[in-house]
Amino acid sequence: MDGGPHPRNIASTSTPATPVRRHSQQMLVTPSMVKKRRKPRGSNTFHLPGPPPVLVLPGRQYFTQQIASNTNPRHDVPPSDPIDQDRPSFYDDVHFFSDPSAPRSFCSNGRQKKFNQWQRWSNEVIPSLIGPYLTYQCKSSSLRHRPVFQNDHVECTASCHRKTLEVTCVFFNYLEVLNIDCCPCAPAPLQLLKLGLFACAPIAPSLAVDLRVLELVRTLFVRITPNTTAWCEALEVFLTARGYKLSTKDNLCRRFSNAYHWYSVLVTNAEDHIYSLISQHLPSRSLGDEVLPTQPSNYLRSRCPVCFGMQDWQKDHGSRLKLDCHVCIDACFTQKRSANSRGADGLDPPNPTRSVFISDEEVARMEAHPEGDEDGYEDGMRIPVSTLDACGESFLAADEKREKASTRFFADTGIMALLCRHDCVLWLVNMTSAGEKQYYALALIKKLFEHLLPTMTVGILYDIACQLKRSCLKYQLLEQGVLSRIVFSISVFHAYGHQWPCQLIYHPRKCEGFGLSDGEGCERLWSALKMLIPPLRVSGYHQCLFVLNAQVRHLDGKNLDTFGEWLSRRWTRCQTKKSSAEHALRQLSVDEANIRPEWRAQVEHQTKPLSRRSKTNNDEQISKILTLERTLSNLDDSVHALEMQLCAGNTLNIVDFNLRLTDERTYRSKVTDTLRRWKAALGIGQLTDLQQLRRSIFLQIRLDAQAVKARLRERLRQRKFEIERFERSYRQTVNEHKLHVHAEASIQRRNPTIRKLVSTYNNLCGKLIDLIRRGEAPAGAIAPHSISPTGIFQLDVDDDIWQDVGLDGNDMAPPAWLADENMRAAIKFQLEVDRCNEEGARIMRERCVLQEWTMAEWDALQEARTHADENEDLCFHFDLRARLLSGLVVHWQSQVRPIPCAWPLPDSWGPTPNDLAEAANMYYQPSCLDGTAAVYDSENDWESDDERENDELIDELEEAALAGAYMDLDSDSYDI
Repeated sequence: MDGGPHPRNIASTSTPATPVRRHSQQMLVTPSMVKKRRKPRGSNTFHLPGPPPVLVLPGRQYFTQQIASNTNPRHDVPPSDPIDQDRPSFYDDVHFFSDPSAPRSFCSNGRQKKFNQWQRWSNEVIPSLIGPYLTYQCKSSSLRHRPVFQNDHVECTASCHRKTLEVTCVFFNYLEVLNIDCCPCAPAPLQLLKLGLFACAPIAPSLAVDLRVLELVRTLFVRITPNTTAWCEALEVFLTARGYKLSTKDNLCRRFSNAYHWYSVLVTNAEDHIYSLISQHLPSRSLGDEVLPTQPSNYLRSRCPVCFGMQDWQKDHGSRLKLDCHVCIDACFTQKRSANSRGADGLDPPNPTRSVFISDEEVARMEAHPEGDEDGYEDGMRIPVSTLDACGESFLAADEKREKASTRFFADTGIMALLCRHDCVLWLVNMTSAGEKQYYALALIKKLFEHLLPTMTVGILYDIACQLKRSCLKYQLLEQGVLSRIVFSISVFHAYGHQWPCQLIYHPRKCEGFGLSDGEGCERLWSALKMLIPPLRVSGYHQCLFVLNAQVRHLDGKNLDTFGEWLSRRWTRCQTKKSSAEHALRQLSVDEANIRPEWRAQVEHQTKPLSRRSKTNNDEQISKILTLERTLSNLDDSVHALEMQLCAGNTLNIVDFNLRLTDERTYRSKVTDTLRRWKAALGIGQLTDLQQLRRSIFLQIRLDAQAVKARLRERLRQRKFEIERFERSYRQTVNEHKLHVHAEASIQRRNPTIRKLVSTYNNLCGKLIDLIRRGEAPAGAIAPHSISPTGIFQLDVDDDIWQDVGLDGNDMAPPAWLADENMRAAIKFQLEVDRCNEEGARIMRERCVLQEWTMAEWDALQEARTHADENEDLCFHFDLRARLLSGLVVHWQSQVRPIPCAWPLPDSWGPTPNDLAEAANMYYQPSCLDGTAAVYDSENDWESDDERENDELIDELEEAALAGAYMDLDSDSYDI
């Protein structure tokens, strides 16, 4: 703490004002400034007209005349300063719209004053303070030392009229009053900043705060819930206890908040200014006269160097992956903002800072895009419609009409984020709808591809990725050139909410190219932002965006420091999982050449559309067979005619004729085989009269039994694979009792649906047996076997569920991917090895990309330093950034040393050995204020290495524990 001068009580030093009587004068004011007259008693129903207008300006700005007396009847209150910015003035209330299309709104005095001050801060004061702020940072060694406190008068070159202001200055442990002379050439904010203070108003501030106090608050408020009211109250109590007290009541919070906000804006703009000077010397996105760029946009490179920092994406380094980058999307409906009960607008002007939020105009353009019962496949989809519908019903996010936040009480209902796989925020979008509309996610995706190379491919993880892809294909919501470069997948945490066929296609552990990415970065972001929920619930729109941007900027700094640790942790985890899976795979007596074909057969079989019951199935099948018979008859005639033409020698080109004849014979063979299979499915012979079988009750019941059995068989398969997944998640983490309890709670709830299907199938079998007994079935019909409810969930190889006796005439043996336990385990371990190989290759590339980005940043920094050699302030900040980058390199190098490079790179990361030695000395040997080495108690560290190794098990435990919450059990119900 600074000692400062002798304490002075501000309240005791104020001089009482002498009452002065002045003549009344006439003023031209807005109607809102005229004091309203009180109505007499009993006249509430009468209307008192306002003051008549005496002047109307363009834009329908009304002014009236008021007689004001300057006589101050109160002897204990001093007259106000004519330029005191803390009080409303006439010129602050008069605002002319230069844009004829701007809204004509009549604001109150305080509202218009706030808007005018906001404009002055944004357009004049903040840009003019960036240079002096950088200078003070240089002289004070980044606020570590305070220069000699002296009030030097700034010479005025234009002979302006000067005003003397009395400013209360707030320091850590005392208050002080300064008198400064200001004019347009030397405004008060500039003079105060040169003294290490920041003003609370742009023209005539009455309060200024020490920069170190503001920097402490700024650093604190990104780590706790921002609360300027509590901070100011604590500060005021602290100063009062030491003999300092403000002369007015409850005005520190308002003025301190104003100073803190605009100081944060100044720091943000100053940091962006330094980075813009450095980025001018970064390598160009294109090489020579090439039209296509070789790098993503500088914005993406600044958001995540590990994902987008490669210098030349067009160059093949021999480690080309299927997907160039992974991103995840999710929405959060806890970050709401309450609507103004009075419906007031325009109270919250925008801040002059860079934002990660997508503009409302871009979202509106995507929102304006038009959108438009037999089970099957939709165009471009690999899973049937029934599975997509079940997944959509299982998630609230897929139901756009479901209200998650009422638009009646909330102006903003939530935010949606787009993050890379390193949890770096790429973009955010503000949501104003009651549900999770798809156009928010599409706006984020479109924005991403505007900044990518035209050849880059992206893997997108989203909790309802299957529904999003379906909409994109069905309604052409994205251009084909963009959609063809996207691979959709569902996030790991939400995988259990999807049907099993959907998991086979979209689960990131089964989808090629995703490695070990989990897609849960958004959930970690929501956890980091949850402390902002209370204050942002009642904040203004632009203030809410400003606070969120500040928090994202803070998280960016934390991510930058942990990139090396992240890569090291993921590399260790990848190698451990891969070694374990390979060892388990070698223990199985399974031919590795059969594993991948069995996996493809499993995916193909389990993603087929399910058969459905229909009252007209019998007639429909017979009609199809009759149509196919007519087609076959026509093909026989065509082949016979071609053969006769060939025998007669009526051919011009014998080669083409033979090819045509071969095609006709091949097509006839396929039709014949299809006809045979369809008749076998109905259980009829080749010579059966199909017309007599129309309206056959036996065939209708047998078709229904086939459909029920197919659905029952598929439900049992899904249940078996899902319970296995639960067992693997809980193995070695909980005891057998917890496994039994959770498995029964999560899986047993859908057992009634399966038992209902068993009962329905057995009833149909009983009807078929009764028809055969009464002689109402076709000749030679065989009665199907009923299914015993006992042991149905075991799904053994010899169960009756696999035998279709009496249904299609063929006995179906269960496939190896389902019946052979070793093959099933081998498929699981092979998929795990494949994903680990992908993850290892990606980590190796990201390690090289991080080094390339560091070298490029260092070269640009040194070049900027050379160009600014004569500017001491810029050189100081460039050197400061160089020390920061050197410290990061020291930290990163030690973390990524075990990771091999994907392509050859030099040993140097950019900084010289001397720079690294100095950074290592500061990084590994921190010192206390007294010069002694700091000692850390490792025993009190809350997170040990053993605990980090269990992160994966804990994640899987959470996945399994919350899986049942995302499933819609009613979607499995069967309509009898």
